[in-house]
Amino acid sequence: MSDGPVAAKIREKLTAALSPQRLELEDDSWRHAGHHHEGGMDARPGGESHFNLVIVSDDFEGRSRVERQRMVNGLLKDEMAGPVHALSIKALTPSEAAHSA
Repeated sequence: MSDGPVAAKIREKLTAALSPQRLELEDDSWRHAGHHHEGGMDARPGGESHFNLVIVSDDFEGRSRVERQRMVNGLLKDEMAGPVHALSIKALTPSEAAHSA
């Protein structure tokens, strides 16, 4: 679990908008250190540029996987336009999460 300022902002926004039953956010930036990205930028020093997200919310009920990812990306548009280069999203309903446990 990541505790940096970008991760805190991501958790804050997702919690306020989706009231998740579960929210796991892993800073995976260390695995991308030294990689060149669009514009020639490397992963941010200290991380917080690549994340893996698992989120479980009733708000995903009746929505496709693509719709769920669009919801999350829409909520995090400022972060995705700035410090976050990549976000892997696993968005589940509570019943899906119970079956995958």
